[in-house]
Amino acid sequence: MKIKRMIGMLAATAALSLALAGCGKQAAQPAAIDPAVDKCAVCHMTVKDDHFATEIILADGQALKFDDLGCMNKWTQQNGTSQVAQRFVRDYNSSQWLKFEDATYVYDPNIVTPMAYNVVSFQNKADAENFLKQYPGGKLFAADQLGSHNWARNMEMMKKMKEQMNMNSGSMSGGSMNGGNMSGAEMGH
Repeated sequence: MKIKRMIGMLAATAALSLALAGCGKQAAQPAAIDPAVDKCAVCHMTVKDDHFATEIILADGQALKFDDLGCMNKWTQQNGTSQVAQRFVRDYNSSQWLKFEDATYVYDPNIVTPMAYNVVSFQNKADAENFLKQYPGGKLFAADQLGSHNWARNMEMMKKMKEQMNMNSGSMSGGSMNGGNMSGAEMGH
């Protein structure tokens, strides 16, 4: 009888220990973006607090911020995902944070993004499909399909954006594609 009670107590203690260990871990959350100080971890451009911003939260809690989904992809290709706790993207319509794996993505070479990777994210597949109607040659992707996407930047679009920025340089400030001056070195990151 004592043995059965001891085994029962040990089992209960083990179950309680496992439950408490799980309670101490919090899921990674996206960090707030401050355009006055936040720079893309890849291209070093200003990260605006808008629907193009993406983040990687590392296992140690450090937040890496990106101005374009393509920059986040480039970082992941160069560094892998072993230290990544979570990747976040924003819904194109609402700018709400989403887990990378939960979003639906649209690519078309005519979609303007800060670094001309031309990929945007949506919380709802139906919204992505509706957006895609504007781009008949575009493609719809789930997160696990983005690995096969050709992440080449649209250099023609980059050239046009640079020309436009040069023409408007007197009225812009900062260091972002979405409202600031960009040097040739920044254009070719």
